[in-house]
Amino acid sequence: MTQSSGNALGIGIIGAGFMGETYARTIDTLVERARITAIAGGSRAPDLAAQYSVDCADSVEALLERDDVDAVCIATPHALHGPQGLATAKAGKHLLIDKPMACSVNECDAIIEASQSRGLRCEITYTQRERVCNLETKRLIDSGEFGRVLYMSNTQVVPDGMNVSPTWQRKPENVGILMGHGIHNIDQVRWFTGREVERVFAKVRHFAPGFEVDTTSDVTLTLDDGTVCTIFCSFEAPKPGFPRMGGSTKVMCENGLIDCDWYGEMLASSAGGEWEVRARQEPIDWAGKGFLDPVRLKTYAQIIQRLVDGALAGDVSGDSAWDGRQAVAIAEAAYESSRTGTELKLPKTQRPAS
Repeated sequence: MTQSSGNALGIGIIGAGFMGETYARTIDTLVERARITAIAGGSRAPDLAAQYSVDCADSVEALLERDDVDAVCIATPHALHGPQGLATAKAGKHLLIDKPMACSVNECDAIIEASQSRGLRCEITYTQRERVCNLETKRLIDSGEFGRVLYMSNTQVVPDGMNVSPTWQRKPENVGILMGHGIHNIDQVRWFTGREVERVFAKVRHFAPGFEVDTTSDVTLTLDDGTVCTIFCSFEAPKPGFPRMGGSTKVMCENGLIDCDWYGEMLASSAGGEWEVRARQEPIDWAGKGFLDPVRLKTYAQIIQRLVDGALAGDVSGDSAWDGRQAVAIAEAAYESSRTGTELKLPKTQRPAS
């Protein structure tokens, strides 16, 4: 494994599009004890590298060979996450992989094995775990104040989403919207409940005949304690979409209710009382500051900082690779369930020891 320079972790970025620029700005402005050392991948890489006064590597392979690259952010189309993640681990670099971790469980397992055998940290960008309302929902569930979770429903509805998504997301090798975006919803079920998914039943489809990938999914997940959770994810809803469904979670507990808008307010009702606002997420200024608004970048900064702090401390335990793997396994099962029209039982798995 390469050695960090002093107290700063040298970070290489693979991919120079929307997410590559997101990582570059986040590292440059919000992450402590880290510096960008090189960028590679895509026609925009030279311009992005010049913007941050760092080297543009001739290839991904050249970037992975650099001694000043201690960790790598993978910000490429989903089909590349598996092979690039494995190559990064084999090169002895810590990893940050944009969700989904890969497009198959086998690829995820290969990355985990390669990372753990080399003492490397691997983080997956589940940014919804860092948003204010989701954090308060998790805290409230874990506190036990509302008792046991009886049912959970979450949604992600992006009106006209396929027309604002990059063209590569429409290619079958990148799987589809459930794997690419609904993976947040899937991860949230495990995160909020602290349980594993035992059974999956799904209908995965698209409405417009021109699409080769899924745009809309209904997924029913049965947890290992029998709790049922549902997911509705659609990128083909007409404008303006539904209020409070762009990213939302409703939780029914024994002694209370939670209505969480990922991008707005988190409401709760305790013991039959009135709804109360428990948390508010500061809005992203899409029209003004755009996708590099610090409010948006803060969620990425939390994850990257965790990678940096753990790598510099030599602590590779407790990273999010296993969560990335489990979400991909559930998504894979959802696609297979939809194809066969049957409910699938997932094999029992255990997180490998760090």
